[in-house]
Amino acid sequence: MSIPKEWLDFLREQYPEGSRIKLREMGSDDPCPIKPGSMGTLQAIDDLGTFHVAWDDGRGLGLVIGQDSFSVFPPPLQTLKLYMPMTVTYYDEEGDLEQDYTMDPREAAEYAPQIIAALQGERRWLENEGPEEAERGLMAYFDGPDSVDQKVQSCWFTAEVREGQLWGVAECRVRGELSPLELHRLINEAGGQASDGVGESFEQREISVGGGMEIYAHLWQSKGWSIMPEQDRFDPHFSERLPDMCFTVLPEDGALAYIIKGDGLRRSEDSKEQPEINRHLADYYNQERGISEAQVRAMEGGCQHGWDSPAADPRAYQQTQAQSQIGGMTLA
Repeated sequence: MSIPKEWLDFLREQYPEGSRIKLREMGSDDPCPIKPGSMGTLQAIDDLGTFHVAWDDGRGLGLVIGQDSFSVFPPPLQTLKLYMPMTVTYYDEEGDLEQDYTMDPREAAEYAPQIIAALQGERRWLENEGPEEAERGLMAYFDGPDSVDQKVQSCWFTAEVREGQLWGVAECRVRGELSPLELHRLINEAGGQASDGVGESFEQREISVGGGMEIYAHLWQSKGWSIMPEQDRFDPHFSERLPDMCFTVLPEDGALAYIIKGDGLRRSEDSKEQPEINRHLADYYNQERGISEAQVRAMEGGCQHGWDSPAADPRAYQQTQAQSQIGGMTLA
């Protein structure tokens, strides 16, 4: 029996992966049914509407709406913070000329309260655009995989001071766990909003900080900019370990590909026909996540030689740049 796509989309949005399931009674004729009261974790809802459940007792029997009686408890919302460096500029008149200056990062941090208030003003403006914007913020404009759209309930820009420095923050409310590829899609969307969306509009707004002074705050910069999850951004040893995911190009045809730590190499759906564009995309995506060349080479090494091998250690490539390129990779 086929189920309308609209109904499937509704079920998957209401009951994301990771939801807890409590069985009341199985109505199917399974010879060894799950006991009433058993608990499990929802793994997926397939195209037939079957709830595939990993039961706490180790079994994997699915449930069918209309045949089986069960309750679903969606996972609680969690806050995911993506941090990006902010810069603050101001104009100062020198003679007949008006000069544009960039503040020292620690000086810029002194104006965090005014910048946060200005970002809250942007949020109020966005909330007035419509009910979806009011509820979901930047996610109202998300153009990406349905799985990300279903898991990420909202995303808003704010700012924080950490370690004496001003940071822009994309504060996301997430239900369930994002896969590395889903996190990449979310980060790429937030980065686009910081550079060309809400962030572009925000950086043109004057922020009064008293004493007749006005400043401009920038969520994005053209050089050395990255947007990273909190656990990566403030890990002093991040550059010494493997990232969850990185991008590269296939040596045989120059196609864009990605590597997930502990897994293999996969061709990316973003791949273009021109190898030089794919190389640019790989470099851009890695820089966006703050991933170094040494980490990429270590991911390539782990993919080919094993994730416990010396080739999968970024520190080996930090120590010397004279190492030969690891080649001959094949699709996993």
